[in-house]
Amino acid sequence: MNSGTIIGKAYMLCPLCGKTHEVEERSHISEVLIKDETVSYEERFFYCGNAEEDENEFESGALASENLMRARNAYRVKMGLLTSDEIVAIRESYGLSQVDLARLLGWGEATIARYESKAIQDDAYDTMLRLIKDNPLQALELLNKNASKFSDTKLREVREKIVEKIDSYGKEYLTRRAFEAEYACFEDPSDLNGFAALNIDKIEAMVSYMAEKVPNLFKVKLMKMLWYADALSYKKNGSAITGLVYRHHEMGALPIGHYSLMNLERLNVQEEQSLNYGSMLHVYPAEGIDYSVLSSKDKKILDAVIKKFQGFSAQEIVDYMHGEKGYLKTGPGEIIPFEYANELRDFSAE
Repeated sequence: MNSGTIIGKAYMLCPLCGKTHEVEERSHISEVLIKDETVSYEERFFYCGNAEEDENEFESGALASENLMRARNAYRVKMGLLTSDEIVAIRESYGLSQVDLARLLGWGEATIARYESKAIQDDAYDTMLRLIKDNPLQALELLNKNASKFSDTKLREVREKIVEKIDSYGKEYLTRRAFEAEYACFEDPSDLNGFAALNIDKIEAMVSYMAEKVPNLFKVKLMKMLWYADALSYKKNGSAITGLVYRHHEMGALPIGHYSLMNLERLNVQEEQSLNYGSMLHVYPAEGIDYSVLSSKDKKILDAVIKKFQGFSAQEIVDYMHGEKGYLKTGPGEIIPFEYANELRDFSAE
C-alpha cells in the first residue's frame, strides 16, 4: 500500500523488481521498544512502484543503520540523554579524536566510538560528557587527572586544544562562570534576589546604559544605583531586574560577587588614579552592548534612577542610602531583603 511522505528520490538497482530505476525515499513515524521504553521516531525506507502492493517497501543497509540511530536518539531524547550528534559536537568542539576524548575522560578507548554509533550511554557517562560540554576548565582538570593515558607529545597536543577552547571562550566566559558560582545558593526566586534569576546580560546592559547618561560614573556610585534600580523595580513591578543579592556594607549596598561583576569583559571599566593617588574604577559606555535585553519597564526604572542620582557624588548617594529602611534594619554583612524596597524614600522621578 502506498504509505509515507516522499522526501526524495534515488536511482538504483531495486532488489524488489530486479530493475535499475528511480525509487522514492519515504518516511513515516514508527514506534519501537528500547530498554522497556516505547519511543516514536522517523523511519525512512525506499518505495518501488513496480513491485506488488504489499511488498513495495525496502531498506538499504545504510538506511537501516540510520533508522536504528534515529530510534536510539529518540530514546536518548525521551530519557534526557545526549544524542549521538551532540556527543560528536562535544568532541569536535575540542578538536579531539574519539580515542583522545575517551582517554581524557578516563574511559576505554572504544567508548566514544560506540556512543557515536550504536551504544546508548548510561546516566553516569552522560553526566561526565555534560561536565565538559560547556566547561573547558573541567576538561583541563580531567586531562591532568588522566595524563598517564597519553604520551608526552599527545598530552601536549590535547592540552593545547583545550587551552585554545578556553581562550576562545575568553575572559567573559570565565568571569561569568565565577560570578554564577557565587550565586549558586541563590538560584531559587526569593526575597533575597527580588524574585528574579541572575541575569548577567541585563547587568551588562544596565551598567552601560547608566554610563551613557551619568558623567563620571565610578564603582561606588554604580553599586548604589544598581541597588536602587532593583529595589524600585521590585516596588513597582513585583520583581527586581538583575537577580543580584545585596549585602549591607559601610559604603551602602554591595552585590555579592561585585569583584566578578566589575571584571565582566563586556563592560568598559578603566582603573584610574584619584586626586589623592588612590585607585578608582571608572565605568564608561561599552561598545556592542545589546540593550534589547532590557524591557521598556526596565528602561523606565533605569531612567527614574538616573534622573534622581545622576547629579549625586559617590558620598552623597552613600549618605542617602544610609537613610533607607533596608539599610537601617540590617547589620554589617547581612543581606538586605527586598521586602524593604516597598518603603523606599521619595522617588520624584517615579
